[in-house]
Amino acid sequence: MSSADAARAARLALERLWPRQAFVDVLEQYVALLLETNARINLTRVVEPEAIARLHLLDALVALPLVDALGPTRAVDLGSGGGVPGLVLAVARPGIAWTLVDSVGKKAVILRGFADRLSLENVSVLAERAETLGRDAAHRERYDLVTARACAPLPVLVELALPLLKPGGQLLAWKGPLAEDDPEVRAGNGVSLLLGGGEPRLVDAGHAALGGHRFVTIDKLTPTPPRFPRRAGEPARRPLG
Repeated sequence: MSSADAARAARLALERLWPRQAFVDVLEQYVALLLETNARINLTRVVEPEAIARLHLLDALVALPLVDALGPTRAVDLGSGGGVPGLVLAVARPGIAWTLVDSVGKKAVILRGFADRLSLENVSVLAERAETLGRDAAHRERYDLVTARACAPLPVLVELALPLLKPGGQLLAWKGPLAEDDPEVRAGNGVSLLLGGGEPRLVDAGHAALGGHRFVTIDKLTPTPPRFPRRAGEPARRPLG
């Protein structure tokens, strides 16, 4: 099956799962680009059209009610990889300025190419570590929303994300079937309070096709202490939680 045929099949599968989306034409183009590029450079192991529709497109789009409720004007997606969820959300919400961040330069170049091919004027791409951005005045506490999927355990992600958020902003993290008493959630709560955030809240993905997937949201309440984030690599090597 060609990339174009697979992209059309993924589009049809998405329309069965989540119908009547005005931006589905652009998502079909994105999937074709993703699969065409994936044949040369590994961006995703999910290549079957039904799985792409469910695990990439739908999994990103079910977050839209949470995004819309916050009403952000500037958002940053950490660990954007092949473009999920950040590029998908940028297609769906062109009124938000999205910054896609990946520390791997080759992936950042690919993401820029995707954004250009899809004419996404609301997307910029940075090849940088989140710890570096969190200490850069151009990015520290400049964003209304931080999104992240499969980026890091919650205690690590909180240290990467909260320095980028304005007070009043929110971290939106894609997670599996976590429970309120899960050690990851408890550890994330401790780090959040230390960095100016509130308690993590768990939100069901809200679609049966996604099984037990849940979101974790954390509100930014007060400015993050200047000593955070720690230097590049330190949050993962020595998690605060």
